Amino acid sequence: MESQKKFVPTFSFEFFPPQTAEGIEKLRATRSQLAQLKPKFFSVTFGAGGSTRDRTLETVLEIQAEGLVAAPHLSCIGATRENIRTMLEQYRSSGIRHLIALRGDLPSGMAQGGEFRYANELVAFIRREYGNAFHIDVASYPEYHPQARTAQEDLKNFKRKIEAGADSAITQYFYNADAYFDFVDSCEAMGINIPVVPGIMPINRFSQLARFSDTCGAEIPRWIRKRLEGYGDDSASIRAFGLDVVTDLCARLLNAGAPGLHFYTLNSAGLTTTVWQRLGL
Repeated sequence: MESQKKFVPTFSFEFFPPQTAEGIEKLRATRSQLAQLKPKFFSVTFGAGGSTRDRTLETVLEIQAEGLVAAPHLSCIGATRENIRTMLEQYRSSGIRHLIALRGDLPSGMAQGGEFRYANELVAFIRREYGNAFHIDVASYPEYHPQARTAQEDLKNFKRKIEAGADSAITQYFYNADAYFDFVDSCEAMGINIPVVPGIMPINRFSQLARFSDTCGAEIPRWIRKRLEGYGDDSASIRAFGLDVVTDLCARLLNAGAPGLHFYTLNSAGLTTTVWQRLGL
């Protein structure tokens, strides 16, 4: 963890672009509440194969217009260089200077992967076309990418993204701090020397969390899963237990030298704000 201790901790919040007028208003209220915590930036996700491209752009521009820092996700799977160049031009001309560069997933029914196969190719393209116009974050996986054949292969893939020009990384969410510590130590051994910010998922509904985790390969430790299962439909107990688990996780990470936290808010402020207050941030 020595490599991480030298970086100034940064805190950020992630949103997904809303689909309805009601969702837009809810996100505005959420953003207003979380803006009071003065995060470094708000990121906005990008649907599989660019399926939310316009809504991502609209959300990012609205955040930017409020005087806040927005960081759009940009996934390259299913995209052409011209598609990516058009989006980058829109972002640059709008004053966006921070990107989350990802491979992304093909939407159901789409057969072609596009002109980019991996995120390192997207990062290299951005650097080649735009130099240092953007700060580039990439994804990392303390419990390893679900499609990686081995842990060593996944680490090499991560290093390729750094060598292509990434400035920092945000991890997939996890609940096992030791997985993060081991991942960072492995990165250090490979000469990787950038901030690796832990991704944090507050616990609200167990069924939703289990579905997300099964899809992305994030492990819910057995003791946490059994406790959550045992609460059944008792949402208040699930939230209370989840707040304890996530607050303790965040405290342990920060105390060990993690360079900040990135909260996956799911467009709600309550749980994230409570964790933030408990941590004394």
